[in-house]
This record gives sequence, C-alpha cells and structure tokens, in this order.
Amino acid sequence: MDTQKIGKFLKELRKEHDMTQEQLGERIGVTNKTVSRWETGNYMPPIESLKLLSDIYQISINEILSGERLDKEQYIDAAEENITVALEQIEAKNKKVDTTMFAVLVITTILAIVIMVLLPGGSHLTSADRIREIIVICLVWAMALISNTLNIVTTVLLKERND
Repeated sequence: MDTQKIGKFLKELRKEHDMTQEQLGERIGVTNKTVSRWETGNYMPPIESLKLLSDIYQISINEILSGERLDKEQYIDAAEENITVALEQIEAKNKKVDTTMFAVLVITTILAIVIMVLLPGGSHLTSADRIREIIVICLVWAMALISNTLNIVTTVLLKERND
C-alpha cells in the first residue's frame, strides 16, 4: 500500500466534501493532527476510521486503500492486492510476536539458571541456609515456569485471533 498516495486521496476527498481537518476529525472522533498524519501518509487510519471515512465519502475501503476511485475491473484487482498486503502485514506482526516471545523464554530460562548457579552451596551451609536455598530454587523455577507458560499461551491466543 502506498501511504503517500492514500494520504493524497484522503485529502482530495475531504476537500471535495468541503471539510477542514478539524471538522473531519470531529466527525470520526480523532484530532485534526491525526487527520493530518493520514493525509501526509505518515500513518494509516485504523480499520474503524477507514469504515467511517468510507461512509462519509461514500466510497469503498478498497478504494481508500488503493488511493483512487476504481472501476469494476480495477476494483477486483485492487481488492486482491489489498488483501495480500494486509495478510503480509499480519504475518509480519505474528513473526515479530513469535520472536519476542522466544526472547522472553530464553531470557527467563537463562536468569533462572544464573540465579541457581550464584546461590551459595557446600557443606558449610546451616540447615536454615539449605532450606532457604531450596525455597529460592523452587521460586526461580516457578517464576520461569509461569513466565514461559504465559509466553506460550499468549502466542497461541494471538495466532488464534489472527486466524
């Protein structure tokens, strides 16, 4: 998607409807700065705003995402392209989440191992020290288990939501 082209098209549509950025922003519940960012191509409107813009301008979301009015043949081609781009963006976000979750898994595992290695050990420990050491080890393992379980559950839920 060409955000610059979309931005110019949004600006043209707003001007055709004799609205200022502030007036448009009020109609869809955003600031005039947000409208300006869309029109300069710095940001894309979220789906909720695309729906409202589509209603206000009486054009399809597909046309907004294409950055131009479309005839029937162009509409089908643009729809295919826009769907492909949207799916690629979702896939890229999923990969980023997977990478982040894997990093959390690795870091918590390493931290658990380092903490256990740094604990004092040996025969000079009193019974109370040994009990404290066992409790610390159990807590570290519990922390790692909880963190990694949340990591896995979050990844699965995000993938289910996107499927």
